[in-house]
Amino acid sequence: MAEQVALALARLEKSFLRREKVISPVERQHISQGKSDKCSIEPPSKSNAIREFFLADMFDFSLKCDSNSLQAPIFSLSTKLDTRVWEWRSKDGKSYIRVVPSVLGRATQHDKDILIFAISQLVEGLNRGRADAKNRTVRFKAHDLLVTTNRQVSGDGYRRLREALERLCSTTILTNIHAGGRRFSEGFGLLDKWRIVEQSDSDTRMAAVDITLSEWLFSAVRSLDVLTLDPAYFQLRSPLSRRLYEIARKQCGSKPQWTIGLELLKARVGSFSTPREFRRKLRAIEIGNDLPGYQLKLDAGDKVTFYSVQTAKPRNGTKSGRIDSA
Repeated sequence: MAEQVALALARLEKSFLRREKVISPVERQHISQGKSDKCSIEPPSKSNAIREFFLADMFDFSLKCDSNSLQAPIFSLSTKLDTRVWEWRSKDGKSYIRVVPSVLGRATQHDKDILIFAISQLVEGLNRGRADAKNRTVRFKAHDLLVTTNRQVSGDGYRRLREALERLCSTTILTNIHAGGRRFSEGFGLLDKWRIVEQSDSDTRMAAVDITLSEWLFSAVRSLDVLTLDPAYFQLRSPLSRRLYEIARKQCGSKPQWTIGLELLKARVGSFSTPREFRRKLRAIEIGNDLPGYQLKLDAGDKVTFYSVQTAKPRNGTKSGRIDSA
């Protein structure tokens, strides 16, 4: 039986490299159990080393995000076309990020899901010692990404995925923030490129996609300059709620609490709302209490405090519905 499995894996590798097919996890399980000779999605480590891409085929992984995009408001909170140039500087003035959108609009907070998915898979691959995790081009099944990120698996879902890929490629970043110990001063896109490598048999929807991360993002992955996100992150529908959770995760972490002024938080979030409107939205999220692992409280002096759930202030209120974007 072991010899049959070995032969099947050898046939797989030849077939895989020739057709660049993405194999289902069900077939991977069958071949590992000697039930099928079709193919396995995870060839031997020697084969991984010669790939020019990382195959995102794992289903048991924790969510990871690069720490720099948790700190700075790179992504738009708007659900509509956003062509405004955004510049952020740290409080000490030493770090800055300038985000320049194209005519397609600035990459959104929901577009970031694609990067989180790819980074999470790459970090898990590195932790498992996979040789192909050294590649910054990631291949994934579109269906797997849609399901993992809590998106609709429909024609509209695939269309939105394509639009997100276009915005990630065309949004230009200029920064002096270190990524993985390196300093970047040139402009670059969040993705270098993307392409559809396989179409669905039944229609024109994409089945498998290649994305190439920018060197800035990949440097963070390679140096493991990442933080783990709560699995409930993709359940948050409001872009503002997601951004507030990211700030709490970066600044508060496992500490009991962290406090920031309303105006500074507004800048850190990247909101274009008026102070009055931003305050109203924070109140709604405070009542909704939907930040996984954290709670926030806005006091009368416009101080916002994030509490970890272990030390969170008790208060009344039930979960609210979807919150409008900032």
